[in-house]
Amino acid sequence: MNRREFLTNVATKAAGGAVIGLAAGCTFGATPAAQEVQQAIAQDTALPELKWEMATSWPPSVDILFGSAQLFTDVVRTLTGGKLQITARAAGELAPGTQVLDVVAQGAVPIGHTASYYYIGKTPATAFGTTVPFGLTAQQQNSWLYGGGGMELLQQLYADRFNVLPLPAGNTGMQMGGWFRREINTVADLQGLKMRIPGLGGQIMARLGVNVQVLAAGEIFQALQTGAVDAAEWVGPYDDQKLGLNTVAQYYYRPGWWEPGSSLEVNVNLDEWKKLPELYQVAIQSAAAYANLVMLSRYEAANDAALAELIASGTQLREYSPEIMSAAYAEWQNLAEEFSAQDSDFKAIYEQWNAFRSTISNWNKTNEFAFTSFVFNQG
Repeated sequence: MNRREFLTNVATKAAGGAVIGLAAGCTFGATPAAQEVQQAIAQDTALPELKWEMATSWPPSVDILFGSAQLFTDVVRTLTGGKLQITARAAGELAPGTQVLDVVAQGAVPIGHTASYYYIGKTPATAFGTTVPFGLTAQQQNSWLYGGGGMELLQQLYADRFNVLPLPAGNTGMQMGGWFRREINTVADLQGLKMRIPGLGGQIMARLGVNVQVLAAGEIFQALQTGAVDAAEWVGPYDDQKLGLNTVAQYYYRPGWWEPGSSLEVNVNLDEWKKLPELYQVAIQSAAAYANLVMLSRYEAANDAALAELIASGTQLREYSPEIMSAAYAEWQNLAEEFSAQDSDFKAIYEQWNAFRSTISNWNKTNEFAFTSFVFNQG
C-alpha cells in the first residue's frame, strides 16, 4: 500500500471511529482511530499546512446550527493532524447569512456552511439541496442524497452554475410552522400578513396572499418584536426558544409543511478543492457526513423538552387548518409545474427526485408507517 492509500484509509477509519466515539460519549479527537491518523499525518512532511476561514449563515446563539459548523471544522482538523485548520465565522463576519454561496463561488472565501434554498433566486433547483414543500423527511432526504443519486445531481448543478462543491453537513429534521402574533385559521387570514419565510415555502405563502420577507436568523427577533413582520418561521422549539421568538409572538403553528427534513450543506470553492491533497478532500467529506449525523441527532433529542418549556411559559400551540394545508399543497403542485417549464435544471432534478419520493414513500407506508401509527396510538 502506498502513502496516499495508507493515509486515505486511516482518515476513513477515523471517520468511522467518530461514530463510535459519539456513542460512547467521547470527543472525536479522543478516539484511538483519530489518534492514529494524527500520528500518521504528523510524520508526513509533504502535506501542506493550510488555514481557511469558513463563512456561515448562523449566529452563535443557535448553538446546534453554528455548533455543527464548528464540529465540522474540528473533525477536519483532527483528520488532517491539524494541518488543515478551518475557522467557522458567524453570519455577518465574512458575508451576510444569505450570501455565503456567493462569496464561496467568487473565491473570496474558500468554504462555507449554509442552506441551499437561500439561493433559489439563482435557480429554484438549489432548493432540493435543503428541502422543498411537502417533500422528504430527514431520513428520506438523506436516503435521496446518499443512496438515491441526489448528491450527484446537486454536485453537477453547483459545478456548472457556481464552481462550487456542495456536501450535506446537517439536517434540522421536521420543522415547525412558525410564530404568529394572531391566530390563522383560513386562507383569508393570510391576506396581507407580513411573514419571514425563505425558499419555495415563501413563494407558496406569497401565492396565498402573504407579504414574504427573507431575513437572516439574527434579524428575526427584532423584526417580529417591532412589527416589521407579523409572523416568522425559523427551525423548531429548541432554536426558536434560543432566539426568544416566544417572547414576541404567542401562537406557534405546526407542521412546517415547507421544511419536512431540511439539509444544510458545506460549500467548497472548486478551484480550492482541486488544490487539496486527496487526504484533505476525504477529511472534508468525512467531517461533513459526521456533522450531518450529529446535527439531526441533537435536534431530535432537544426539541420535545424545549416545546414543553415553551407551552409552560404561555405559548399557544396551533395546527394549520385543512383549508390552509390543502391550498398550500395545490400551490406547490402549480409551482413545481411552472418551474419545470421554465428551468431545465429544476425539471431534471425534480423528475428524478419525484420518482425517488414515490418509491421511498411506498416503502415507508409499507413498513414504518404501520409501526409508528401503532406505537403513537399507545400513548
